This record gives sequence, C-alpha cells and structure tokens, in this order.
Amino acid sequence: MNIYVGNLSYQVTEDELRELFAEHGEVAKVNVITDKFSGQSKGFAFVEMVKQVDAEEAIKAVNGSSLKSRSIKVNQARPQNDRPKRRGPRY
Repeated sequence: MNIYVGNLSYQVTEDELRELFAEHGEVAKVNVITDKFSGQSKGFAFVEMVKQVDAEEAIKAVNGSSLKSRSIKVNQARPQNDRPKRRGPRY
C-alpha cells in the first residue's frame, strides 16, 4: 500500500521516514519528493509498505504526529489518475 506523507520539514530524510514507519511494519520503499532543479525537498513523500494492514495501522498512528517540529499529514495515496488535472500556464 502506498502512503502519502505531507507537511514535512524540508530537512526530513528518507531514512528518518523509514525508521518512523518501520515501527508499524515492513517498509518496502520511501521516496521524498524533491525539486528537479534545486534538489530540495518539496515537503512531502510517499512510503510504500508491504502489508496493507500494517499500512493502515501506520496511517492511524502517525497521522497528526510531530516530526522535526511539524505536524505531519498521513493518508492513503491516491492513484495519479484519480487526482484532478493540474492546469498549467496557457501560451
């Protein structure tokens, strides 16, 4: 199950997120989203957990908790095609 983690401090690392979520089950993958030009974190990440039951437990336990002085938002990630289309600039 893929989990969205938002409102992250820009200093949070993938290892820190892996450690936080590993308390609730096996973590398959962690991906902190970064700006492609600057390499700086965009303040959100995706955590993939092996078992859905562990992921659901992690969402309940970690949502609203504090990480590096920020209250983080955690929920099940939606597939990209379920999200509204972004409107870019019109030339």
